[in-house]
Amino acid sequence: MKTYSRITPEGTRDILLGECRAQREVQKRLSRVFTLRGYHEVLTPGLEYYDVFSLSGAALPQQEMYKTTDNHGRLLVVRPDSTLPIARMAASRLQNSPRPLRLFYNQRIYRNRPDLSGRSDECTQMGIELLGASGLRADLEAVSLAVEALSACIPDFRVEIGHARLFRALANRLPLREEQREELRDAIESKNYGMLSVLLDPLGNTPAVEAMKRLPRLFGGEEVLREAERWCTDEESREMLASLKTLYDSLKELGLGDRLMVDLGLVQSNDYYTGAVFSAYVQDHGDAILSGGRYDDLCGKFGMPMPAVGFALDLDAAAALLPPPFEEEEKPAVLLYGEPGFEIQAQKLAAELVSQGTPCECSVFCTLEESLEYAEKIGLQKVIRIGETKEELPVRKGERP
Repeated sequence: MKTYSRITPEGTRDILLGECRAQREVQKRLSRVFTLRGYHEVLTPGLEYYDVFSLSGAALPQQEMYKTTDNHGRLLVVRPDSTLPIARMAASRLQNSPRPLRLFYNQRIYRNRPDLSGRSDECTQMGIELLGASGLRADLEAVSLAVEALSACIPDFRVEIGHARLFRALANRLPLREEQREELRDAIESKNYGMLSVLLDPLGNTPAVEAMKRLPRLFGGEEVLREAERWCTDEESREMLASLKTLYDSLKELGLGDRLMVDLGLVQSNDYYTGAVFSAYVQDHGDAILSGGRYDDLCGKFGMPMPAVGFALDLDAAAALLPPPFEEEEKPAVLLYGEPGFEIQAQKLAAELVSQGTPCECSVFCTLEESLEYAEKIGLQKVIRIGETKEELPVRKGERP
């Protein structure tokens, strides 16, 4: 029978050595950015009740969640999203805290992706949630902080902004079943024009159908908003376009115009977004490296209504794109070899050197010869032999005492 003891599950991978250092560097930079802007770190459990993610209007696709049960038979999931648990936390543990709440997190999420989707099932995210704040000021803070966070790690990226309710308003005017609506969302998100035609052509040539067909093509600068007014003629859609233009103009005033684009086909897969949404992209990385938006109705589903906005950054992708140089891991400067009977003295000397800031290793080999060979392999220049006396030995290829 085939065993899987030497490989990781599909959609996961080991993170090694330099990759770990890069991730720690990104975490350090982002933590500093968020902390300096008044955000406080929180963590949510890796296991949550399924009910947290199955709320009407905010449910995640159940087939994408890893499920298990507790010892009472209650259905649990391995955390597939960070925003929903933080909304739960804010409505329970933090319900009496002053508003707004500025929170940030650094944790893994797990999604059971379809085969061949090209996405990882396991992803580390860092992000922020600004809860209890509405309006332009809060949206500006979220988007500008996203740009600041990305700029701390990645030199070149673009940010796209859209409006979640625009797709919803158009979809509500079409005779679509729920599964057809999600297929339409996927087609627009991936700009799959062929699938878009298959879904929309049978619905006739109505203004809502024509507007939906145009949605993934409305991509660019502020001219996109002017063009959209020709297709979105109802009052609700025009109000969304006006609010999006206000946000776009404000971000340009902040000096972000060279990184900014409008994408009215930006329809986040999470259905809890209610207002402005945004994503960030980096060249040679297919998926969004950061995504977020406004979700004013979500906290109310946990019994504590309040507006909110936030974003999550793909830390794994940011670490892979982090340009050198960044702080290297401090390597041992010396190897300590305790002769038989002097192992304790070697450990005591190691503790003394480390307390002075000198990185070192204790040899686990039984002979001095093996210790010198090891020091040579890993690039150390010095071995200290601890016995009746201490002796420093240089490590030179081909030379042995």
